[in-house]
Amino acid sequence: MSMGSVTRTIAEPMEIYSLALQKRSVKIILVHNHPSGLLRPSAADKEMTDRMIQCGRLLKVPVLDHYIISDKGYFSFAEDGLLAELEQSTKYMLEYEVKALGMKEGKQVGEKNKAREMARLMKAKGYAVNEIMELTGLEKAVIQRLKVS
Repeated sequence: MSMGSVTRTIAEPMEIYSLALQKRSVKIILVHNHPSGLLRPSAADKEMTDRMIQCGRLLKVPVLDHYIISDKGYFSFAEDGLLAELEQSTKYMLEYEVKALGMKEGKQVGEKNKAREMARLMKAKGYAVNEIMELTGLEKAVIQRLKVS
């Protein structure tokens, strides 16, 4: 996609996804080389991968992996767990997606707090721990730590 210099190359999402979309690809794998032989991704490599993941999410053409290759071997973002980490990033995510994600997380926190409050009231009324677990979905240790006023 890009012919770089000794130290860097320019890789824009439009250029990378252009061929993938023309060929009707449903997934992509990014690959680039490090002539130096170093197989650890640079900050720029991570940034670019993060951007491509977000573009892929929007286009419904996900990034499966990103390989760095050299004459000494290869580095896989997926095998290292870095791809999964970058998939959690919201840096390049569209604003409405970030807001929706926040609402979803907020709702989950609210539901947990509601379950704890219900468990606290049930514990005060003398319900058995097993019953509280069954009705609230909370773990035994969480219920036992609840203080009853």
